[in-house]
Amino acid sequence: MVPPQPERLQRSSSWAGLKKGDLVEVSGTGLRSARWEFIAHVTNTATGEAWVEVVGGSSGDRKVRAFVPERIYAPGAQRGLSLAQAPRLPLE
Repeated sequence: MVPPQPERLQRSSSWAGLKKGDLVEVSGTGLRSARWEFIAHVTNTATGEAWVEVVGGSSGDRKVRAFVPERIYAPGAQRGLSLAQAPRLPLE
């Protein structure tokens, strides 16, 4: 598989009411006490595929990972709607 060209990737440091550094929860990781911070929302403009980049993990980890938007939740809302389904409104 050929990696996507950088010009095909549209990165945004804000998405669904989040800005870089905001805490989020990620469903389905199997990590109970993981801590995740939002980095960016990325869209491949050629394919329409989108993902959310986060940093964190288990206690002390700072791994960068990417997940589909439907797995990203506001802190404490993991049983409700994902941020892809129910974006937060900006307070500004």
